Amino acid sequence: MRLCFHESGKPTEVLRLEEFAPPTPQRHEVLVRMLYAPINPADLNYVEGTYGRQPTFPAVPGNEGCGRIEAIGDEVESLAVGDLVIALHPLGCWSQHVVAAENQFAKLPEDIDLAQASMLRVNPTTAWQMIHNFRELDLGDFVVQNAANSGVGTAVIQIARHLGLKTVNFVRRPELVAELTELGGDVVVLDNETGVAQAQALVGPHPLRLALNAVGGDSALRLMEILAPRGTLVTYGAMSRRSLKIPNKYLIFKDLEIRGYWLSRWLDEAPHHEIRTVLQPLADLMRKGVIKLPVDTIYPVTDFQQAITHALEGGRNGKIILKF
Repeated sequence: MRLCFHESGKPTEVLRLEEFAPPTPQRHEVLVRMLYAPINPADLNYVEGTYGRQPTFPAVPGNEGCGRIEAIGDEVESLAVGDLVIALHPLGCWSQHVVAAENQFAKLPEDIDLAQASMLRVNPTTAWQMIHNFRELDLGDFVVQNAANSGVGTAVIQIARHLGLKTVNFVRRPELVAELTELGGDVVVLDNETGVAQAQALVGPHPLRLALNAVGGDSALRLMEILAPRGTLVTYGAMSRRSLKIPNKYLIFKDLEIRGYWLSRWLDEAPHHEIRTVLQPLADLMRKGVIKLPVDTIYPVTDFQQAITHALEGGRNGKIILKF
C-alpha cells in the first residue's frame, strides 16, 4: 500500500491509501520495505502544490524515511538483502515499498534507533550544512536561530554543542525555554523584543556572525537586529508565511549578507559520495545519542488522516512519524 494523491490540495482531502504492487528490482535496483517516515512541512507543501518541486500525478509524498532491503537486482554491488537504509532523495517514502537504484540509498548502522534514523536526512543534514557552509566559525562562537524547537532547530543546538559552538535560540512559547536549555541551548529566550534585549545582554560583546531563519516576517527582523555587522542571515523556511522584508539600515549600515538554503537543491547537485560524507558522521552522532530529535507521536500509516491533522497543529512536542 502507499499514500497517493491525484491532484494538489488539502492533504487530508486529496491523499488516499491505495494498494500498490511494487515492481521486481532490475539490475542495479533494490526493493526497500519502508519502516518509518516522518511528516515534514515540505511533504505537506508538496501535496498542496506550494512546494518548490511540483508533483507528477499520481504522486506519492515522503521526502525521507528508513527501511530494510527485501530484494536486489542481479547487478547490485553496494547493498544486500537485510541492510537498513535511508533514501538519499525524495523517492515517495510514504509507501510500504520503494524501488530505486542502489545509489539512491545509504546504508545505516544496525544499532541506530529506527524512528530517529527516518529523520536523519532532512533536519540534521540541513542543520549541519548551514553551520558549516556559510561562515567560518571559531570555537566558542555563537549561532543564533529562530524556531529553535523545530527539528532543524534542535539539531542545530546538538550539532553546535558537539562542534564546540554556542547557540542563541528564539522560541514562541515560554515552556520551551527550560526544555531547550536542558537540551543544551546556551541562551534561550522568547521571540519578541524583550527576548532580543535579553539575548544581547547575555551574549555581551561577542559578535553574532551567523543567523538561521525558519520563520520570516518580524522574527527574521529580530535576527537581523542581533546580528553583528557583516553577519550572515540564512533563510531556510517561512513558517510565518510572511515575506522577508529587509530594512535599508541592515544592508547599508550593517552590510548583512542575506542567503538562502534549500536542501533539495544540494541533494540534486551534490555527488553521492559527498552526500554520504555528510550523512556518515550524522548517523554516528545519532547512533550514539548525541543527536536525538523530538518525536511527538508515531501513527500507523492506516491512521494517516489523524497523523496529518496532528502534524498541522501548533504546540506539538516533536515530529509526527508514520509507521509502515
